[in-house]
Amino acid sequence: MRLKADEPLERQLIDIRRRLHANPELSGEEYETTAAIREWLGREGVRIADYPLKTGLVAEIGGLREGPIVALRADIDALPIQEETGLPFASQRPGVMHACGHDFHTAALIGAAVLLKRREAELPGTVRLLFQPAEEKAKGAAQVIASGALAGVAAVFGLHNKPDLPVGTVGIRSGPIMAAADGFAVEVDGRGTHAAVPEAGLDPLVTAAHMLTALQSIVSRNVSSLDSAVVSVTRLSAGTSWNVIPEKAIFDGTIRTFDEDVRAEVQRRFEQVVDGVAAAFGTTARTRWTGGPPPVVNDARWARSAAKAAERAGLTVLEPKPSPAGEDFALYLKEAPGAFVFLGTSGAREWHHPAFDVDESALPLAAAYLASAAIEALAELSAEKAADSQPDDAPAEAGTRA
Repeated sequence: MRLKADEPLERQLIDIRRRLHANPELSGEEYETTAAIREWLGREGVRIADYPLKTGLVAEIGGLREGPIVALRADIDALPIQEETGLPFASQRPGVMHACGHDFHTAALIGAAVLLKRREAELPGTVRLLFQPAEEKAKGAAQVIASGALAGVAAVFGLHNKPDLPVGTVGIRSGPIMAAADGFAVEVDGRGTHAAVPEAGLDPLVTAAHMLTALQSIVSRNVSSLDSAVVSVTRLSAGTSWNVIPEKAIFDGTIRTFDEDVRAEVQRRFEQVVDGVAAAFGTTARTRWTGGPPPVVNDARWARSAAKAAERAGLTVLEPKPSPAGEDFALYLKEAPGAFVFLGTSGAREWHHPAFDVDESALPLAAAYLASAAIEALAELSAEKAADSQPDDAPAEAGTRA
């Protein structure tokens, strides 16, 4: 049976999304957002679970009879971006905006909660709803895990809106779907001097320039053409005067990878290049890493289950290209198998753009998908448990009696 949101629920979810959009809160500051989610769930009779989270919350549906636990996740935080959409429900907070669609994700999970609550008596287990803070700083998933909310979870599912996919489609693939996102900062120490007598110093700018060029060879000469990686230097800072060679140069940027072995190798070669070039020019250098989340790697079994759920929700399943963006949902997949999917929203702008928006007609589809993913997973896990509990000789005995 196809699971879908009715018209009153669609209107309710659009209103929720717009209220969230107008009142965004940054990572770790989602107090009003958390209170609003608690209120909306309370109206639906959804019980709030007691996990020690400063912001964000965990709720549960089902558990009326013994069975497996399946988790659904939505992120709730916004970004430090000045909104430029011109929407009537645009952000009322200067410099803060839901520019990544977490308002959409939150409303979708509330919609899934409503749909699941209507069928609570039928659920052969428990659905745990994770309204996660601080995804944009890649800290929230770790906080939820530390709270104990992933304990006992057999499968976990999440979604992200995807502006370049049309409404009515969902991108599902097994294996890597989003990248590990690591940051670096390199400080090159030289010896300053007057620009007219460079031989009296050790130029950190020349050293840094050679490093930037050499670092671009890491991917082309150390990563297989069958794998993928990105090394991007995004900022270079040095000096304060036109006629002085400075003491120091600093550059930073990001590395994106889809495989843990490739991730480790790229970082190893990065440090070799930095240290080697620095030594060649008589300077010294230090690399500081800001480790982001690992790659989001979908379990093959649960990717197939997610595809079944998407079809039940009336969505067309596509196989998307992996995104080089990072997502701390990856940490959940280290704790329990599951799947993360892209839901089409027909947007004109990509994530983190000040004019970012979503097509709200995708909202009821997202709610139906999340609810369907939980129902499908619970059904599969329950059937598996029932099969495992069958005596090995049961079929033979039945045949003898026949």
